[in-house]
Amino acid sequence: MMKSILIVVMIISPIIFLGQNFKNRSTVGEEYAKQAIEKALSDSSGKSFNDTLIKDKETAISIAEPILMNLYGKAPIADEKPYECYLIDGYWFIRGTLPKNNSGSVFEMIMSAKDGRIIKMSHGK
Repeated sequence: MMKSILIVVMIISPIIFLGQNFKNRSTVGEEYAKQAIEKALSDSSGKSFNDTLIKDKETAISIAEPILMNLYGKAPIADEKPYECYLIDGYWFIRGTLPKNNSGSVFEMIMSAKDGRIIKMSHGK
């Protein structure tokens, strides 16, 4: 469970830190980060998330969109807005849309609402 949360954080972190200026900031460094990850993965006494972390569609989309854009390209994914987004039985179903009477393919992603784990991700060709 903690491993899944860390994976989501590691996917989102580069996006969050992209373009940030650390010149006048104190940092802990990569070695500390490695040790913190190792400790979190081996420490079973850490906080366990039994609740749903991704509670609303805005958050689900904000997690899914950068991953999809990185994999399939920014323009193709942006062209599939607005996205269908439904929370069903603890899983987010997120899918692109096309204008009516257009044929083509769209992305589809299924993500765990509990921990952000991606269950399925595809884009038809």
